Amino acid sequence: MTERLDAVVLETGPEPDACILWLHGLGADGYDFEPIAYELRLPGAIRYVFPHAPTRPVTINGGMEMRAWYDIFSPDLQGQVDETGIDDSRDLIDVLIDDQIAAGIDPGRIVLAGFSQGGVIALETGVRRHPSVAGIVALSTYVALPGALPEVGGDAFPPILMMHGSQDTVVPLPVAERSRLQLVRKGYPVEWHVFSMPHSVCAEEIAILRRWLSARLGYA
Repeated sequence: MTERLDAVVLETGPEPDACILWLHGLGADGYDFEPIAYELRLPGAIRYVFPHAPTRPVTINGGMEMRAWYDIFSPDLQGQVDETGIDDSRDLIDVLIDDQIAAGIDPGRIVLAGFSQGGVIALETGVRRHPSVAGIVALSTYVALPGALPEVGGDAFPPILMMHGSQDTVVPLPVAERSRLQLVRKGYPVEWHVFSMPHSVCAEEIAILRRWLSARLGYA
């Protein structure tokens, strides 16, 4: 049986009919993005789920154990990839999505969001869901396994919002731009924005997120 991740859960109203599942970056935890629920100020009753990644040794950090969705072997994100770790984390997020569906939330009202490592898992999970989720938010992140990306077809057509910093030294902008092109070539609709910032989130992103999420969840 696949384990269930602990998570921070926040509901903006009674009987939520939409869910935003948000995945943190390397070394953080579910509390890292909890404030975004208040910053977005979306209408409607929404359940935010901020899971804590498993704790594992991370090679690039000297084998130190920390919350991580998968191992990172070197700064070269296009080099050796921890496919097993990515697959395991994708399975964990699939369980959380299935739990939301079992609780009565339509998959078309579930958004997968993630920052950095969390964005990798949001992309890897979201493009494989049948039926499709409402959309994928991928912030300061990249496609880790481009050769495994499924072609768009049938009901697998999640719109993707990608945003990145031009001064990002953790996930360099060219890596993210290459990932965007890989998604577009596979047929995914990608909205793309670049801001003058490092590996972080800025106020301009929050404004775009509010507009994009409102459209995806029918609040626009």
